[in-house]
Amino acid sequence: MERIRFEIIFKWAKRILPVVGGAIAGYAYYYYVGCNRGCAITGNPFISTAYGAFAGFLFVDWKSIFNKNKKEEKKENE
Repeated sequence: MERIRFEIIFKWAKRILPVVGGAIAGYAYYYYVGCNRGCAITGNPFISTAYGAFAGFLFVDWKSIFNKNKKEEKKENE
């Protein structure tokens, strides 16, 4: 029972942590480097955070996630 719970938490953590880390990095970039004169990305903390979250989203290993789902579907169909 605990192992199943751990696997579920680990599965979602692998997907969510890169996005959260990217959002934190985006906000940190706004805070430490950002400008005040109309820069499109770094002039607004919300946009900078969103761009950072999207960059973190790109780091998620989607290929392994989809391959694992396909393997599970094949086992169910057999």
